[in-house]
Amino acid sequence: MDKPDVAPKSGNRRIFSLLNEYGESHQNGTNKFIHWIAVPVIAWTVVALLWAIPVPDAFARVPYLNWATLALLLTIIYYAVLSWTLAIGMVLFALLCIWAVLAYSSAPLLGLPLWQFAVGAFVVAWVFQFIGHKIEGKKPSFFKDVQFLLIGPAWLMSFIYRKLSIPV
Repeated sequence: MDKPDVAPKSGNRRIFSLLNEYGESHQNGTNKFIHWIAVPVIAWTVVALLWAIPVPDAFARVPYLNWATLALLLTIIYYAVLSWTLAIGMVLFALLCIWAVLAYSSAPLLGLPLWQFAVGAFVVAWVFQFIGHKIEGKKPSFFKDVQFLLIGPAWLMSFIYRKLSIPV
């Protein structure tokens, strides 16, 4: 039940290897619960922080072209190489992150600029991540391979896919 799926006879088996390896250090129920909250928050804060970086004039001429959308594009390409179906879900999540950035920008919480709120949320989410891994008794996967920073959101998405009977 803890494994998102088993590798199909055809297709890209690499995604299943990565998801299963990531899942090895995410077996504890409390740690998993923390990840369901903290991973999306961290992903959003990265988008928000990149969104807040000033862009060159050439970018400003194209609506929504900024460091965040460029990073999201590269991230979606990475997911598409691993699994085109998973990439579709991650596009939807990326759009949700962009919507949340725009919503925050129009109604800042506590009067904080986007970048300040994102830094605070980022730190708090990572503190909880490390608490979850302390409870788990295992180091975060990205200590072994930085690529696992991108696998965390995909790991969560794979559980949603399984519930909806969508192949990864």
